[in-house]
Amino acid sequence: MVLKQRFAALTLLLTAVSAAPAYADTWTVDADQSRLGFEVKQGDSILKGVFGTWTADIEFDPDAPGSAAISATVNPASASTGNPQFDGTLTSKDWFDVSAFPDAVFEADGATLVEGSSYRTKGTLSIKGLSHPVDLDFTLEIDGDTATAKGTATLSRLDYKLGTGVGTDTVGDAVTVTLDLTATR
Repeated sequence: MVLKQRFAALTLLLTAVSAAPAYADTWTVDADQSRLGFEVKQGDSILKGVFGTWTADIEFDPDAPGSAAISATVNPASASTGNPQFDGTLTSKDWFDVSAFPDAVFEADGATLVEGSSYRTKGTLSIKGLSHPVDLDFTLEIDGDTATAKGTATLSRLDYKLGTGVGTDTVGDAVTVTLDLTATR
């Protein structure tokens, strides 16, 4: 009887240990070495810009990407393209409407390994009170306690009612968000 109880206790313990969740590493983004940008077709060229103010919270373990939790909060008022005329319109009601919507937010739970050091996370991007699914594809290189990630996500500006008064022949609908992050754990 004692042997059965010990065996049952051991079985329960092993089951509990094997079912324990994987804990992802917490990564702190180095804002001075990181960049969050965007690209959109404007006429016959590509307009590139950056967001100067944003934060990111990243929980990620490359051995258990499904346990990832990624979120970023972006201040759209910090968008800069280097073109004063375009930059002046980005904060307006027709574009980011920063007085009513001071933040854009991306949130994702879990990621999948695509191959090698390439991953994909499926998240939700909220801009101007509108939320849509967005896939973020990224590569990740880890050297000790430092990670670098480079990635892109493509979205429709019209889905978020950004610049609805501007035709897609003037400013394209597809916007590519780019990231180049350095973080430490």
